[in-house]
This record gives sequence, C-alpha cells and structure tokens, in this order.
Amino acid sequence: MAALKRSMINDECQIQVRFVTKQEKYALPETPFTIPSGIKADSLSVLVNNLLRETHESGWDEVDFDFLICGEFVRLPVFEHLKLKDINTEVTIEVEYLERFPAPEPEDSLNHDDWVSASHCFKEWILTGCYDNTLHIWKTDGTHKSTIPGHCGPIKGVRWIEITGSSATFASVSHDQTVMLWKMNLETYAIECVHIGRGHERSIECVDVDKNASFLATGGWDNMLKIWAATSDSNSSNEIDDSEKEKGYSVSSGKSLRRTPLMTLPGHKEAVSSVVWTENNEIFSSSWDHTIKLWDAELGGLKSEIVGNKSFFCISRSPLNKTLVTASADRHIRMYDARSQEGSIVKATFTSHIGWVSTVCWSATHERLFVSGGHDNILKLWDSRRQSESPFVRHDWTRRQNSVRRLVKSFSNDKWGYG
Repeated sequence: MAALKRSMINDECQIQVRFVTKQEKYALPETPFTIPSGIKADSLSVLVNNLLRETHESGWDEVDFDFLICGEFVRLPVFEHLKLKDINTEVTIEVEYLERFPAPEPEDSLNHDDWVSASHCFKEWILTGCYDNTLHIWKTDGTHKSTIPGHCGPIKGVRWIEITGSSATFASVSHDQTVMLWKMNLETYAIECVHIGRGHERSIECVDVDKNASFLATGGWDNMLKIWAATSDSNSSNEIDDSEKEKGYSVSSGKSLRRTPLMTLPGHKEAVSSVVWTENNEIFSSSWDHTIKLWDAELGGLKSEIVGNKSFFCISRSPLNKTLVTASADRHIRMYDARSQEGSIVKATFTSHIGWVSTVCWSATHERLFVSGGHDNILKLWDSRRQSESPFVRHDWTRRQNSVRRLVKSFSNDKWGYG
C-alpha cells in the first residue's frame, strides 16, 4: 500500500524538461515540456514520437528511443533516477534522447573444420585462423577465397598489415612458436609466405601492427613481448635452411626468409595474452600475471603498469575515447583510462557475465559501444553510459554451444564477428 501511495504521489508531481538530441533528423524545438515525474522511458519514447509526428508534414514511422539524464541512461521512473543522482527537480532538466540500438542479428556463418581461434577484418576482407593449423581468407559477403596451410600448430593470432591496390600482406602467429608474414595477390589469390619469424620459446598468443604497417608486436607463453619488422623486404632476414623446411612449414620455392625479432621486452611474469599498438607508438600488453603494461615502442622501455586482481585475457583500446576495456577471470569487464592523473584509473566496472570474460572489442564508429564474449557462451553488446548500480547491457546473444574465445578485431559499421 505504501509503495502504491508513493507511486501515485510521484505520478501527480510534475517536472519540467527540455528534450535534446545529437541526431539532427530527430530534433525537436527546444521548448520546455511538463511531464509526470513518475514517467518511464517507454512512455517518454511514445511522447517524443507524438511530438515528432506533429512536426513532420509527411507520415512518421515509429522509432524506439533511449533517454539520458546527466549522461546516464534512464532505466527507472524519472523521479527515482533524479533522486538517485541527487538532481534538483526545481529547474528545467535536460533530457537527451537517441535512437535505440537494434538487437544484433546473425548475417552469415563462416564454417571451419575446427575451433576458430583468431580473426581480423579489414575493409572487405576477413582473415581467420583455426586449430587445424590453417588460415582462411573470406570476403565480408561470406565468400570463401582461400585456405592456407603453413603452420604446424594451431593458429592463435592473425592480423592484416596492409591492403594496397592488388596486393595485401598479413601476419599469423601460432602454437608452433613462429610468426609468419604472408603476401597475397588480390586478383589471382596467389599467396606465399615471405618470412618466418623465430624468437619466442613457447606458443605465441597475440599479434598487432603499428599504424604505419612497419612493425609487429607479439606476445606469448614465454612471458615475452617481441617487436618484428612487418615489411616484406629482406633486411635482417636469412634464407631458411633444409632442416626448417623439414619441420612441415609450407614455403614457396625457397623464397621464405627467416626473420628474428628487432627487440625483446621482458617484464611480464606469466603469459602475454593481448597486445595493442597505439597511434602514439606505444604498446599495451596484458598478461595472466594480473598486469597491463604500457611500453614505449621506440625506446623499448616500460612507461607504466596497471595491476589487477585476476588474470587479463584480452584488452581493447577505443580509437575514439582512448580508454581500455579488459576481459578477465573474475567475470567483470573494467574500463581504464591510463591517462588519468587523479583518482582511480578504473573508470567503470561492467558485471553481467556469469563465466570468465575471454574477449572484448570497442566499436570503431560508436564512442560508447563495445562487445564482449565469455565462457558463459554469451555475446553482450554494451553501452558505457550506465547507472552505477545496474550496468547497462544493450543486448545478450546466446546462440552459442561453446564459449566465445575471440571477437573479430574490427567492430565497425555496426558489425562484428566471433569464434
């Protein structure tokens, strides 16, 4: 009865709001409106649609909207949201609205013969790696273009380096402790391995490339971070010998050259799980040793370190807001700002997965959106603007029979892939 009474009081109270949006096609006149304080987001959406219908001469198609007050999504009755955030209700409150992001739908399935352990998308090309030791080239329309043997162990990381004109270069790393640099003719789909990099003493787990497509960074189970030349010239390379060919590597007429790392960066105490090369020529590396390290790629020195309470399995850095999101063994996703000079560098914690979070990826086009996958077999699409007490998950996608191990390292144009 008391709850009903409070609800009636809240509905009777009125507050003044001004609706604003950054999406110009949905803009309304900046006229204050009086609304019931107990109104919820769905009713606000109906109200905004009615106002837009009045301002459009032609027919208006219904649009679902989300609403933010003080930068956080409204998931409670407005009065409760304002009370929770200690916002003065005696003034006109600015309410931002935006089109609700639609639920993701599967577009295609790129089938492999074994676990898909690595993937990367660049332009209209998709590169995948598999536990059957093979690489695969696909177009984004789902067309399979090539199967590439070469490694003698499961593939753990792949990366497009450069696509120019009719040629492309890409890299792959594997349990067989090698980095392979490949060259492909985009017209004939002729592919050759031009370099085999050896230097890691255990399985290589991850790879990334710098913004100039000149260098690669790799991390592995030998706890080392290594930097390699990513160009296909023969400097600092030697022709592979017959003993190396006998190990099972698929090479092209003696053209493949053995390459050694340009730099080795020791520091981690356990396996390096993920690397990210920034536009500032810095490298973030995450590890099972509960740390994220920031390195100066030019000087080879350690610049800073973030210490967590569990192993980190994956990190992703937003090209738009420059923050990191991390996947770890404690089921939480954390957002870090390594630039922060005051207060905690942990800017937000997102909790919804019920198993280890194994992979995360920021959107390249939406500043607030990222996706995550975990050992609970669920993909989640997140918006970083959320209420402190209840992190906002836009969508869950549970059409999985096995854990989500890898996301395509390109979340753009509102699309992503996973394996």
